[in-house]
Amino acid sequence: MGQNYALVVDDHPLVASGIANFLITHCRFKQACVVTNEDDCYRHIRENGPPRLLVIDFWLSSGTALKLLKEVKQLYPQVRLLVVSGDNNNDIWQKVSAAGGHGFVLKSEPPELFSRAVFALTDNLTWFPEGNEFALKTNNEKLSKFNLTPRQVDVLNMIMRGLPNKRIAAQLSISEPTVKEHISNILKKIGVNSRVEAITLLHGKREPSE
Repeated sequence: MGQNYALVVDDHPLVASGIANFLITHCRFKQACVVTNEDDCYRHIRENGPPRLLVIDFWLSSGTALKLLKEVKQLYPQVRLLVVSGDNNNDIWQKVSAAGGHGFVLKSEPPELFSRAVFALTDNLTWFPEGNEFALKTNNEKLSKFNLTPRQVDVLNMIMRGLPNKRIAAQLSISEPTVKEHISNILKKIGVNSRVEAITLLHGKREPSE
């Protein structure tokens, strides 16, 4: 098994299988395997080599995944570590980050957001809740030249979270046609033709054109 595979650690086999299948069908992994506990995780890595991506449920049958995160980080520093959880306690992602994880996604988030998190990690970036405010942080210098309005920044952040126009409209209390108008103006200012190009540009895969 080549190193460009993903490994899912979740003590709910049905959930784990769903995540593994999604990684293959939507995240460009040729292989995605499933284990249900820490011991099987280490055994799988010893037998097959370290994966490119390790997706771990925060709550395993033995407790939290923090010990596993720290140990994998130390033993296999090349592995990208993404934690998922159904628990929306705000301090979980901070614990994941402190333990060496590279990203955190709630299980209640849209599948599109999960795939964006996976792509960010495989591009050697990180993905945490505060990272959704990327526009005012990691890309501040890039965006300053585009003169986006505060509302356009709000819409752009939601695009990066994978939200569809209907949810953006609901969260901002505006109409869907207004959302479409904002998106059109955002793409025009940034100099791209689609959402995908905007995400690619703002995740640092290429520089904006002058």
